[in-house]
Amino acid sequence: MSQKTIQLTEPLYQYLLSHSLAEHPLQKQLREETDDLPMARMATAPEQGQFLGVLIKALRVKRYLEIGTFTGYSSLSVGLHLPEDGEMVALERKQEWAEMAQVYWERAGFASRVDLRVGNALDSLQDLLAEGKAGWFDLAFIDADKPHYNDYFEACLQLVRPQGLIIIDNVLWHGNVIKADHTDADTEEMRAFNRRVHQDPRVEITMLPLGDGMTLAYKQ
Repeated sequence: MSQKTIQLTEPLYQYLLSHSLAEHPLQKQLREETDDLPMARMATAPEQGQFLGVLIKALRVKRYLEIGTFTGYSSLSVGLHLPEDGEMVALERKQEWAEMAQVYWERAGFASRVDLRVGNALDSLQDLLAEGKAGWFDLAFIDADKPHYNDYFEACLQLVRPQGLIIIDNVLWHGNVIKADHTDADTEEMRAFNRRVHQDPRVEITMLPLGDGMTLAYKQ
């Protein structure tokens, strides 16, 4: 055991990938295609995708909610591991990114089990609640615009079942959460969000230094 998490240098990160990552060919293809886009930095890191896939299998997740799909790497990583009777609801605000994700869902053979909703995620979340989906999901993944993180989290607390899991991405926000000279709205929101979730008695959490930081919140 070690008393603190090891510093992940670039050579050590490459070692981690070479001795852990086992991407499906479609994941690799989508990642490379996404790398050519101007907003490629928004993509889920491959080790994060693999982590999500392992959780889906280990927790036997059947109903998955994703807030912020982008080009589909995280949803592809999950969909490849969902059981045959599994279902996914994916929320994405941009049609062009949603269409790119759909192409890969089709290629992977699970597109028919994805309920894709393009538009404002807050509206879509309210729609899900109105449709009687409270407590319906086993796992939710939040990876969208930072100013609404708290709103997304509150909605997920209603939509995820007791003893379900909510995963929040970008909680370390490129390391800016500890930099006093970073006072932009997104950084301030991530700081405030992290403080709120840490003190929230409705969940038990752990923050992992995976990718840009992921918090796992277990709903009581």
